[in-house]
Amino acid sequence: MKIYLDLIFFVNFGFDFLLLLVVSVLLRRTVHLKRIALGALIGGMSIFALFLPMDTITLFLFKIGISVFMLLATFGYRNRRYFFRNFFYLYTASILLGGFLYFLNVQFSYGQEGLVFFHKGFSINVVFLIIFSPIILYTYVKQGLHLKQNYSCYYKVKLYSKDNIIEKTAFLDTGNTLIDPYMGRPIILMNERNWKNEEEFFFVPIHTVGETSLLKCIRLEKIEIVGIGERKNVVLGLTKEPIRMEGIDVLLQKQLLEG
Repeated sequence: MKIYLDLIFFVNFGFDFLLLLVVSVLLRRTVHLKRIALGALIGGMSIFALFLPMDTITLFLFKIGISVFMLLATFGYRNRRYFFRNFFYLYTASILLGGFLYFLNVQFSYGQEGLVFFHKGFSINVVFLIIFSPIILYTYVKQGLHLKQNYSCYYKVKLYSKDNIIEKTAFLDTGNTLIDPYMGRPIILMNERNWKNEEEFFFVPIHTVGETSLLKCIRLEKIEIVGIGERKNVVLGLTKEPIRMEGIDVLLQKQLLEG
């Protein structure tokens, strides 16, 4: 069997470069592409050492050591937390990429009859891997950044009124600047279907694009934002329109997290 070491090196170098680039983007590391290429070069060169006789444990430790050198060459060392975050994201991306490629290889290379799998004589070639690997990692980065950006604005809250206490999931809506014009209190929003108790309410005029309407409101005794603290003098606005965000019941007013 022929083994093309130059081809293996370039494929390994390309994968390592993509993985280090993913870590850099997800963690917002300020690092030049030359440093990423240097780290990938260390990973690519290590492929030649894998032909040396090693047992399973030694090979595992060798790969861990190479990963450490790759990260140090690319990102340097500032403190343990900085390094281990780099290490964790590198292996998370590696496992994700390896899992997807293994899944694709099984789907294309094996057939199934009942519970029996058999090889169809076809395997994913290098070109296929080169094409799909960037797509897989790009999707991972895109979703990772989306989660970091959005879920950092999610909060667990407890709403205390005169006769009711409810727990909800809230989202910090930076576009919500509603203020009670009578007392200057911030207004948070929730769909009226989520508020079951009948309590004394009042109406607040709100201005939207091209029109003015009245918002049904309830004065809250206080609101507890888990991890932030308690806020008093808050008004709960009950809207007829549902909040079109997955898993969100309440839209917080941005002043509640200021000071």
